[in-house]
Amino acid sequence: MRSKAGLVTRLAAVVLAILSLAVVAPAALAAEPQASQTQIEAEVMCPVCGTLLQLAESPQAQREKVFVRRLIREGKTEQQVKDALVAEYGEAVLALPKGKGFNLSAYLVPAIAFAIALVALGFGVARWRRAGDHRDDDSPQPPEGPSPEDSVRLDADLARYDL
Repeated sequence: MRSKAGLVTRLAAVVLAILSLAVVAPAALAAEPQASQTQIEAEVMCPVCGTLLQLAESPQAQREKVFVRRLIREGKTEQQVKDALVAEYGEAVLALPKGKGFNLSAYLVPAIAFAIALVALGFGVARWRRAGDHRDDDSPQPPEGPSPEDSVRLDADLARYDL
């Protein structure tokens, strides 16, 4: 009887542990990790210098770094820190523009230009290869070599300089 009671107790403990993990795991996965100062400084700009915050040394940049450090100490996530920076310094503080409205062109224009360049390059290579494969009968043939008169003159010139 004792072994059955022990088995039931162990089984109940295992079931309880699995249920507690099922409840706690989604909350742990949903929580954003705390922000990193170096990561944030690599993604925001100094509003005065217009350079990345991690590279800027102006007094304004130093104040912004202290502001970021304080927000991180308060336990803010990366997105919360960025939102606070935007509220404090404006949208220009973000190194990467948001993908909405006109700012979307910062992402689309280079991609479209690259695609157009690839298509143009493909057409150019295809045309170049076709031109090399098909020779018109009207096109002049490359000379076979020097004419007999040129050969005689060339031999005479070479003989003159022969030491």
